Amino acid sequence: MLFFPALKVFMADFDRTAHVPNDVSPTAGAHHWLTALPVYNEVAYVDDVLDQVLRHSDRILVVDDGSTDGTAAKLDARQAALPDRIDVIHHPQNRGYGAGLQSAFAYTLQHGYAGIVTLDCDGQHQPHRIPSFIEAAKSADIVSGSRYLEKFEGDDEPPAERMGINRRITAEINERLGFELTDAFCGFKAYRAEALRAMTITDNGYAMPLELWVQAAAAGLRVIELPVPLIYLDLERSFGGSLDQAEIRLKYYNEVLEQAIEAVRESREGR
Repeated sequence: MLFFPALKVFMADFDRTAHVPNDVSPTAGAHHWLTALPVYNEVAYVDDVLDQVLRHSDRILVVDDGSTDGTAAKLDARQAALPDRIDVIHHPQNRGYGAGLQSAFAYTLQHGYAGIVTLDCDGQHQPHRIPSFIEAAKSADIVSGSRYLEKFEGDDEPPAERMGINRRITAEINERLGFELTDAFCGFKAYRAEALRAMTITDNGYAMPLELWVQAAAAGLRVIELPVPLIYLDLERSFGGSLDQAEIRLKYYNEVLEQAIEAVRESREGR
């Protein structure tokens, strides 16, 4: 059963989640878009990732979420060398993945960009795909990367518990919100500025995408998925504290999803 009944009418005009091929061509207007990277303790990857992103994006924002491993100093040096292309926001303390994206969204709107492409700074996302995300956003409000939509040569084998949780949460989102997603958690995305204005993201942690999907459904935003390779360079990456335990993380994700749905319900009832 769909949580938002209006989606049934909206879906009559087009598929809520479409899938686009991997060979879309770059857009000439890419310079009107911002590329943003939320970063926390990525000293081993940040220089190489920035070098690659610079080849495919004219303007980059890096949100340093309280790094303590030397990442912050590297970012300041890169910004000083290319002040017209790289901006850096420093969070004094680690606030979480969602908090980093909130800062990036606010910056996008404050500076008048047409939209934003987000990707992680741990080497899992390929910057040469940035133009394809921008091109796909011509026909969508949100373009979401999917690691499970298409098989790429050389794909890594995902950790079983991570893939299992992703599939369970993705299925729950599809059933309750009317989407047809294949990957609810991929951080490689493109958002049109209009989509950012339609949402108010408050979750600071890794569950932020769940709040995003609820608000996107409530706002009637169109979502399409773009296939991306499945790359895992750090199988020991931590989610933080007890969230490294799969069952606890799954319970937490379900709680955040329920809270996000309830918040939308209360907002509608309060109008």
